[in-house]
Amino acid sequence: MSQADKAKQFAALHVKGEPITIYNIWDAGTAQAVTKAGAKAVATGSASVAAAHGYEDGEKIPLSLVEIVASRIAESVEVPFSLDFEGAYADSPADVKANAARIIKTGAVGVNFEDQKVNGSGLYSVDEQCARISAFREAADEAGIPFFINARTDMFLNEPDASKHGGLVGEAIERGKRYAEAGASGFFIPALSDADQIAKICEIAPLPVNAYMMKGMPEIAELGKLGVSRVSFGPGPYREAMIDLKRKAESIL
Repeated sequence: MSQADKAKQFAALHVKGEPITIYNIWDAGTAQAVTKAGAKAVATGSASVAAAHGYEDGEKIPLSLVEIVASRIAESVEVPFSLDFEGAYADSPADVKANAARIIKTGAVGVNFEDQKVNGSGLYSVDEQCARISAFREAADEAGIPFFINARTDMFLNEPDASKHGGLVGEAIERGKRYAEAGASGFFIPALSDADQIAKICEIAPLPVNAYMMKGMPEIAELGKLGVSRVSFGPGPYREAMIDLKRKAESIL
C-alpha cells in the first residue's frame, strides 16, 4: 500500500466502542515482532525510543535520529505506523510545519502531538496549540497524506491528584473540540482513569478518543464500552522487556 492508503487504513481502525489496541514498540525489530503477533498497526512511545538509544524522554534524542528510527520502522512493516512526536521539537507553528514535513517523509502515517510545553512549563493555550495543529495539518495536506494527528492533552498527566481530574474534564472537552476544528484526527487523554469521566469525554468530544493503559485503568473491553476508539500502552512494553532482559542476563552472568 501507498503511504496515503496506509494513512486511510489507520484512521479506519479507530472505531468508537471497538478500540484498536496499540502495544507500543521502539524500533524496527519490535515493530516486526508485534506485527507478527497480529497487530493491525504499530506505534512508538517517545520514552521507549529515547531510552532504547540511551537518551531521556522529552525530546532529548536528536530529531535526526528520530527520523532514522521512524524510517526504518516504516520500511520494516506493512501495517500503518504512527510516531510519538512529543511537541514536534518546535514551538512556533512555522517550525512545527517544517518538522512535520520531515516526519511525513519517513513513511509514518500518524503522530501523537502533545499540548504541553516540552522542556518548558505548563500547557500551550488552546489558541496556541490549535495554530500548531493547523500547521501540522498544512504540512500533511501539502504532502498529499491524510495524516492522523493524535492530539494529546497533558491536562490530566500534569495533575498528579486524580481526585481533581473531574474538574478538568470540561476544559479537556473544549480542547478536544477546538483541536478537531484545527485539523486533529484523534484525542489522546493519558492519565485519566475514571470510567465516568472517560465516558463523558467519549460522548461529547468530536474525535476518536485514545486511552492510555496504566495502573487503575478499566480493562480494554470496558474501555470499549465507554466509547474509547484506541488503547495504547506507552513505555510499559519497553520497561517490561528491559526487566525481563536484566533478569535473564543476571541468571547467566
